Amino acid sequence: MTSRQEALDIVHEFVKNEALVRHMLAVETAMRHYAALYGEDVETWGLAGLLHDFDWEVHPTLEQHPQAGAPILRARGVPEEVVQAVLSHANHTGVPRATRMQKALYACDEITGLITAVTLVRPSKAIADVKVKSIKNKWKDRAFAAGANREEIEDGAREFGVELWEHAGNVLAAMQANAVELGLEGQPA
Repeated sequence: MTSRQEALDIVHEFVKNEALVRHMLAVETAMRHYAALYGEDVETWGLAGLLHDFDWEVHPTLEQHPQAGAPILRARGVPEEVVQAVLSHANHTGVPRATRMQKALYACDEITGLITAVTLVRPSKAIADVKVKSIKNKWKDRAFAAGANREEIEDGAREFGVELWEHAGNVLAAMQANAVELGLEGQPA
C-alpha cells in the first residue's frame, strides 16, 4: 500500500507547477470527504485524488495522459484500484467508471477547479467567503473559468448520483476545511 507521503513524493517528483499540485490536493480533499461520508476507505480514495494528474506535466496530451502514467504508478507500488480510478477519470481512455471511487474521482476533478477560480476572484481570495450561490452565479458565465468543463462537471455529478449543487456544496465544504493546505485561506485585509 502506498502511503500519502509516498504519493506526495511521486507528485513532487513529477509536478513542478504549484497550481497543479494544489489542484491535486483539492481533489484529494474532496475524495477524502466523500469517502468518509460514504463509509469508504479514506486513504485509498485520497490517493486516487492526489495522484490523478501526477503525470500531466510529463504527458500533457490526451494520447499520453493518464495512460502513460499508469505504468509509473504500478512500478511505485500504487494499488491497482487507484491506478484504475486514475485511468477512468479521463473519458478518452475507455476505462469505464464502475466503482463508487471511480465515479467520485470523475465528479470531483473539474469542480474543484471551478471552486478555486471562484475563490481567487473574490477580494479576500478566501474560500471561507465562498457560498454555493457564488459558484452558481459564476457557472452561468461560460467565459469565467472556461477551462473548467461544465459538461463534465454535470456528467460527473449525475454519474456519481449527487445533485449538482449539493455536490458543489459538499466539495466546497471539504475544500474550506482544508483551506491552508490548498493555499485558499485568503489574504489579510
